Amino acid sequence: MTPTTSPSDRPYWIVVADESSAVVFARDTKRAPLRELFTLENETARKRMGELISDRGGRSFDSHGQGRHTMAKEKSDPKKHAATLFAKQIAERIGKAVHNGSCRGFALIAPPRFLGVLRDAVSTAAKIEPFATVDKEVVGRDASVIERLLAEA
Repeated sequence: MTPTTSPSDRPYWIVVADESSAVVFARDTKRAPLRELFTLENETARKRMGELISDRGGRSFDSHGQGRHTMAKEKSDPKKHAATLFAKQIAERIGKAVHNGSCRGFALIAPPRFLGVLRDAVSTAAKIEPFATVDKEVVGRDASVIERLLAEA
């Protein structure tokens, strides 16, 4: 039998992320000092576009008529795809923590270009909204900067 924990024993999670890395902090109350729990890395985001795409799009015949056209515009952006997959990975960790009771709420801090992708992924996985969101790029910054941003949110 697993011991039950009261809601006050479970920490809040603060997720600070961008397309290439995420750092998850915990705090016992919404104003308590931050402590780092774990880090996630997305190595694909650090690669150059040439390393992600093996070749250019081919050529195709039209379904009717004599025309041929390039298929280059039909490819998806591999960096955007990698960012979406990374957001889903982060969201799965948050969702598991929320559902198994090891966290009682979470906040998201990410640059605007990634925050929307992350919010979409988290809303699917965790089924609850974050208590705060901040659209700033602060991965790798000191915990005091993050605490100050959360106090203003």
